[in-house]
Amino acid sequence: MKKPYIKKITTVSKFNVFFVDGKYVRDRLSEEFTNFGQHFGFRFIPKNEFWIDRARTPGEEKFFVDHMLVENRLMAEGMGYDDALARADRAEMKERRKTEYLKKGIRPRRKKSEYILKIHKKLLKRYSTSKIQVWIVDGEMVRDLYFIDFTEGGHDKVYKFVPPGEVWLDDDLQLKEIKYVLIHEVHERRLMAQGWPYFKAHRSASHIEYHCRHHPAELDKTLQKEIDKNR
Repeated sequence: MKKPYIKKITTVSKFNVFFVDGKYVRDRLSEEFTNFGQHFGFRFIPKNEFWIDRARTPGEEKFFVDHMLVENRLMAEGMGYDDALARADRAEMKERRKTEYLKKGIRPRRKKSEYILKIHKKLLKRYSTSKIQVWIVDGEMVRDLYFIDFTEGGHDKVYKFVPPGEVWLDDDLQLKEIKYVLIHEVHERRLMAQGWPYFKAHRSASHIEYHCRHHPAELDKTLQKEIDKNR
């Protein structure tokens, strides 16, 4: 199959659902593409297709399809993206509450902070300092417990559920994507720690991520500088 297509997963209603190379999409089409997308969110996706980024930890595809079915239908009827996203999020969360996590002892009445040790999967010592810790985390668990739209990464300056001084990277990321997402997160975090509003810091982080994706020889040096500047 031609890029960015990797594999057709299934057909749901009138939609063909494909695994795609997310890095290729972010490099060539839109750096805003995350775990999945449909035509009304990304016009380059054909109207009869749903795209899902190739997963390193498969199992969430059914939730993403449920989400896109609702989002696509509402936007096709004329609803704005933000409202359609909120409705789709609620539908997706309803299904997530039926997942294996609930069978493993997770209960809504327990303090969510009790699950941090389960969410932490691997500390990336190479990118961690005395000021920040970079963790690979269980992204599905974060979406189930805290924020359904958590994708790729995040940090304590945006998400209150992230412990102080931590940067989280979704375990669903492809290995070749980790540094690009990390440079976005640490740059954004540094600016927000200096008092920048989120939208401005995010725009700056998207710019530096885009630059590094198109100038990969500069990535390692630029990333290390951003990590060293984080406080």
